[in-house]
This record gives sequence, C-alpha cells and structure tokens, in this order.
Amino acid sequence: MRKYKVKLLVVILLIGGFSLLGFASTVRLNAYAQQPTVAIPTVTSSPFGPMVTVNMDQEQINVRAGPGAGQEYPIVGVLEQGEKVPALGRSPGGDWIEIVYPTVNGGVAWVYAYLVTVSGGELPIVEPPPTSTPRVTPTIDPTLAAQLIVELGPTRMPTFTQPPPVQIPTYTQAPTISVAGGLPLAFIIIGLAVVGLFGLLISVFRGR
Repeated sequence: MRKYKVKLLVVILLIGGFSLLGFASTVRLNAYAQQPTVAIPTVTSSPFGPMVTVNMDQEQINVRAGPGAGQEYPIVGVLEQGEKVPALGRSPGGDWIEIVYPTVNGGVAWVYAYLVTVSGGELPIVEPPPTSTPRVTPTIDPTLAAQLIVELGPTRMPTFTQPPPVQIPTYTQAPTISVAGGLPLAFIIIGLAVVGLFGLLISVFRGR
C-alpha cells in the first residue's frame, strides 16, 4: 500500500514538472513573437536645446525683464558664475538673449549676450516685450520755464577819458660863457692853442 502511494506521488511530480516546462516554453515563444522587427530610432539631440552659460570671468550677472538696461526693464534676478539655463531667442540687435526663468511672471527673462556663452544651436530672433513703464516724451511747462528765465539788463560800457596832451619839453640854447672883459671863452681857447703851436715850432727849429 505504501509503495503505491510513493509511485502515485512520483507520477504527480512528473506530470507537474512537464506542465511547468510547457508553460515556460509557451511564455518564451510569446515573448519572442512580441519583439519588434524594425529598428528603433534613438534620440541624438540635446533634450534641452540651446543653453546659455554665465562666463567664468563674471561673478554674477543681472537678469532683466526685457532686452535693455535702465528703468525700462528692471532687474528681476541674477545668475551665478558658470550657471546654465535654457535659451529661447535673441533680440533683433543680438545684444540680449531671452532665457527660461521660472521665478518671474511669464517664466522668461533676458540677459546681456556678451556676459554669457550660447551652446546647443542657433537662436531665433524674438521681439522684445513691452516696457513696464511707458516711454513718455518730456514736455516743458511754459509757465515754469518763464519763471526760470532771467532777463539781464543792459550793461554800461566803460567810458573813455581823453588823456591830456603830451607836452614835449623844448631846450633853449645854452648861454655863451665869457670871461671878464667880454671875450668869449672859445676865443681864449683858440688863442692858447695858437700860442702852444707856435712854441712847438720854435722848439723844433732850435733842435736843428
């Protein structure tokens, strides 16, 4: 009786083993039948598209609401050195780049093109957004301008006073010096010269 039970158990195990082998073969064949026979294309491009990277010589750069500096497009954030963000386009002049910036309204902002490096493809031209403050042409209030105008009265020209005439001094002839007796001094000098010459001649003749 015990032998029959053992044989029955062996038969059951064999039947179960063959059933499992058949089920496994069927599953494997179904798996092979479901495999595609065509090539599956692979994605080779960057999933993020063009990117901008803050240049390493910049500690941080400003992120603005539009392509321009000043009050027209205020600063809405900053990017740190080496930080990368997706790029969307360029301004018509090419000086500013539109980037993805989720922390602002609309999710886009602008950075100065010469402070970043673009990689991953060409950027399309994007029209700048309207300015936050309207561009108003300054006008001058005529009433206020009239108050600021200072009228200068005529200034007196300096008067010219005629200088006194130049008086040229005149020199009169010096009076003739004469000695007592009424003879002029010149005659006396001439006479002395003649006497001296006469004495000289006498000395010359005596020496011979």
